Amino acid sequence: MSGSNSSDPVAAAAPDPLAMKVHGGPAPHLPADVRQRRTGGRFTALLVLLACAAPVIVSYFTYYVWRPSARNNYADLVQPTRGIPEGLGLRDLEGRPVASASLRGQWLLVVVAGGQCDRRCEDHLYAQRQLREMAGRERDRIDRVWLVVDEAPLRAPIEQAVAAGDAPAMVLRVQREALERWLLPAPGQTLEDHLYLVDPMGEWMMRAPAALDPKLFHKDLDRLLRASAFWDRPGREH
Repeated sequence: MSGSNSSDPVAAAAPDPLAMKVHGGPAPHLPADVRQRRTGGRFTALLVLLACAAPVIVSYFTYYVWRPSARNNYADLVQPTRGIPEGLGLRDLEGRPVASASLRGQWLLVVVAGGQCDRRCEDHLYAQRQLREMAGRERDRIDRVWLVVDEAPLRAPIEQAVAAGDAPAMVLRVQREALERWLLPAPGQTLEDHLYLVDPMGEWMMRAPAALDPKLFHKDLDRLLRASAFWDRPGREH
């Protein structure tokens, strides 16, 4: 009947907005012991995280921030370091192009010489192999590279020597003019007079003296390998 006191069934079914409750959120007030346990747990997790990260942080700081001064090194420290150019024009011995970025991921001991490889070149290739072996268990973090700056064919005995062993040297051709945009000799020297050290990021960072003493240069290399041990691993995974 019109005018009756019976209510509308739809209106009766609608929830009262003032009576709605929010479920699933955190309790507005936690007991003190629960809050203390949560805070303690977070603090413990933070300490564990810092303990795990500390060696990496110290290693990174030692290698990139607190670098040894040139006075403490046998070799010349390159400051600032010089990244490997993308357009270096590297080629393998068959003439196929090789990307500059493919050299990143390992420490590189670099020899520069012509394909005929004179006595100075032979000495550097021998020292290069010797230095890698002197690194002991860290030697798998080091690659040997010979950059050939002319089109002369490699002498057969030299080619066989650099290809021997469980870790053959990478032999790549490059134009001297292009290489000089990256590596530089000491004043009064030529590119072929030095052994060069490149870090896993592709940064040239050290140049051995022309009169190379492998034992003294090994001390520099060993310090760098130890400083980078927590972030650098063998193989090109970077």
